[in-house]
Amino acid sequence: MTKKNLHVWYDKESDFLEFRMRKTVKGYYKPLGNECFERVDEKTGKVVGLAIFNFTKRFPKTHRELHIPVEMILKTE
Repeated sequence: MTKKNLHVWYDKESDFLEFRMRKTVKGYYKPLGNECFERVDEKTGKVVGLAIFNFTKRFPKTHRELHIPVEMILKTE
């Protein structure tokens, strides 16, 4: 099994959080609802990331837990 890194990127100015399995890949965002999107590789059609718009506006200042409606399979060795 090949190990892959999870890349996390946050843009404070636009309040945008993104998780990617690869650094760069041509693709598009597919809406999941509630301003959450899958990042889809345009060549393979596989989901390669997750993006959340208006990230910090989603929870009160005293509460820093966020539930995201997405299924993931994580494998460990």
